[in-house]
Amino acid sequence: MTPRRTLRVARWEATRGVSGVDRRTAVLLAVALLVLAALAPLLVAFAPTPGAGVYRVAVADGDPYRAPVDATPQLRAVDPGANAVASGRADVAIGAGGVRIADTEKGRAALATFRDAVTAYNDRLMASEGDQAAAFPVVVNLTYVERSAVRVGGTAGSGDGSSGASGTTTGATSAGTTSAGTTSATTTSGTTTSATTTSATSETATSATSETAAPDGERPGSGGDGPATPSDITPPFPLRSLLYAFVFLLPLNVVIQAYGSSVIDERIDRRGEPLLVSPASRGDIVVGKALPYFLGAVAVTAVVAAAVGAGVRSVVALLPLAGLFLGVTFLGALFARSYKELTFVTVTVSVGLMAYAFVPAVFTEVHPIAAISPLSVVVRDIRGDPFSLGAFLLATAPVALAAAVCYGLGLGVYREEDLFTQKRLPAKALDALAAPLSSAWRVGLWTAAFVPFVLIAELFAVAALFVVPEAFAIPVVLALVALVEEAAKSLHVYAGFANARFPDTDRVALAVGVAAGVGFFVGEKLLLLTRLVDLPNVAVGGAAFGGVELGVGSLALLVAPLALHVAAATTSALGARRGRRWYALAFCCAVGLHLAYDYAVVSVLG
Repeated sequence: MTPRRTLRVARWEATRGVSGVDRRTAVLLAVALLVLAALAPLLVAFAPTPGAGVYRVAVADGDPYRAPVDATPQLRAVDPGANAVASGRADVAIGAGGVRIADTEKGRAALATFRDAVTAYNDRLMASEGDQAAAFPVVVNLTYVERSAVRVGGTAGSGDGSSGASGTTTGATSAGTTSAGTTSATTTSGTTTSATTTSATSETATSATSETAAPDGERPGSGGDGPATPSDITPPFPLRSLLYAFVFLLPLNVVIQAYGSSVIDERIDRRGEPLLVSPASRGDIVVGKALPYFLGAVAVTAVVAAAVGAGVRSVVALLPLAGLFLGVTFLGALFARSYKELTFVTVTVSVGLMAYAFVPAVFTEVHPIAAISPLSVVVRDIRGDPFSLGAFLLATAPVALAAAVCYGLGLGVYREEDLFTQKRLPAKALDALAAPLSSAWRVGLWTAAFVPFVLIAELFAVAALFVVPEAFAIPVVLALVALVEEAAKSLHVYAGFANARFPDTDRVALAVGVAAGVGFFVGEKLLLLTRLVDLPNVAVGGAAFGGVELGVGSLALLVAPLALHVAAATTSALGARRGRRWYALAFCCAVGLHLAYDYAVVSVLG
């Protein structure tokens, strides 16, 4: 690969992309930007209020409850009357006889909103009192801490404070009286919350409300900073994690749409043939065409990071994710036969990768499973929380390696006989898998290269199932692990036999199967990255990754997983040599063998 030719291809690709925008499209884009720029100040000045006036409250002008109703946007005051609710004019009626509500879902929702409005109004009145110690005689400081992944178990008589109770205990409660006569209490449950309550006097009370240290510096339940009343205190909700996921990932969808369209444009009517016959190598062409879009993704990520207060670490953490978006899109554009198929591929890619990055990042504040997502690095960077090198590697290394493998597979089919043929998508995928295979040692090498995809799939399965009851989640995870790993060891072997890359003999099938098993055994040590964030200590994570450590310090345990991978891969290879149906049957046998082994490991070794 020559840097000068690569940069020339990149410059040509960037120029072609800009010149492809006609004058009408440019004008429409400019108009859309101007409209958005004009609407932004209006939205800031007149913020929309969803559900304004949705509930009607019949209350007189001089009634003490009129002020809370007027101060709540969701409530709308209407004229009182004896039959206000019965006639349907109001959902809630306030009068001398008390509060009456309509016997409907809306009536009950209106009553709940009315109660919240009265509570908030009373809190504001108390906050305006001159003697804050009298208004709020108790100050509560709450601190939300991240839950540990370590499972703590205890039984009766084990000395863990369970006091005659059997089973698993996750917390303890203690209370006492200090020498100053104030009462202090500290409670932990799952190491999620700690609270200290102190009696306040007029000389020592400095806050009229309870102060809550919530993640992201947000006021619990209100989204702002500063003290909050007890009615405002709620558990932390990862709102910022959700917003960061969309802010960083949505621009990448625009980039991959443009990139995929550029690649498939060259395959339609053989428009990319001049590049193939040029002095530039396939590597020069592929890297050169991807470079402008990768740099565009970097620029967009940097701008968004600067806007939300993230640093260089956030941008570096998201670069592998951008590369994987582009790599999978590149493969999809090479496989697709039309723009319709390309749309299907890009939508599938964007949904799958966004789910992988988005779902775990939601739990950044509450669970170690979030460490698998590059967005967790962004969230921690913005919040100023420390994160280890191990967590950074787990979030970025599998994604970066998977992106490299995607481009490696794409290079194998970036040739005239594959670019301009109209094969079905599965047939193109088999061609890509078979292209780099020419010997048994290459089978082992590419099997090890597929391990990042295995890690991504298994991490996503753990992230999706860790909230499910263990009795259901662990068997499902074991089945998914067996299915994914056996597919990674055998699909390219089947593609090699289907495309006549190997001699059609049992001896070759045995050699290829052994190479695939050994390659996967060596490559799966990448799964040890999960130990860096204690992910195997989670029940579902232990089922998925607990067996990876077999062999560390023990020759017998080293041989067991190696024998499993070789036996399962050889079974699939022997079936692949005989055709599709035999391969399907052998694959099912390999999955069953793998599942039985994993179940034995989880049952016997825990």
